[in-house]
Amino acid sequence: MEVGVYPTRKALAIAEEQELDLVEISPNAKPPVCKVMDYKKFVYEQKKREKVMKSKATKVIIKEIRFGPNTDDHDYEFKKKHAEKFLKDGAKLKAYVFFKGRSIIYKDQGEILLLKLAQELEDLGKVEQMPKLEGKRMIMFIAPKKK
Repeated sequence: MEVGVYPTRKALAIAEEQELDLVEISPNAKPPVCKVMDYKKFVYEQKKREKVMKSKATKVIIKEIRFGPNTDDHDYEFKKKHAEKFLKDGAKLKAYVFFKGRSIIYKDQGEILLLKLAQELEDLGKVEQMPKLEGKRMIMFIAPKKK
C-alpha cells in the first residue's frame, strides 16, 4: 500500500483500484487526513469504541430521603440509617423536607433538621449543596466521600 500525500483524484483512483472507500479521518487538519479502507468496517469499529467508552462511564445514582418539618426522633434515626447505607454504597443522597399546607411556617425547623443530618453524616459524605428552599421543598445534596 502506498503511503503519502496525494491530490484528491489520485487518492480516489487508488481507493477504486483496491475496491475500498476513501474515508476522511480528520477533516479539520490541513490538509485533511484521509485513509483508504472499508467504510462499513470503519463505522462498525467506531460504534464499538463508543460503546466501550459508554460502558466505562460512571453512572451517578441519587437516592432520596424525605422528611417532614416535625419529624420525630425515631423516624429521623430510622431514615438516617438508610442515608448511611446509601452513602456507604456510593450513591448521592438528596435529603429534603417537604412542607405541606401551612407547615411552611416551620422553614427554620426544616433547615435545622437537614443541617443536623449533614453534621451526623459528615464522616461518610460531604455536603454538595446546602439546604435551599425550592417551592414547598427544602433540598440538600450529600455526596459520598471517596474511599
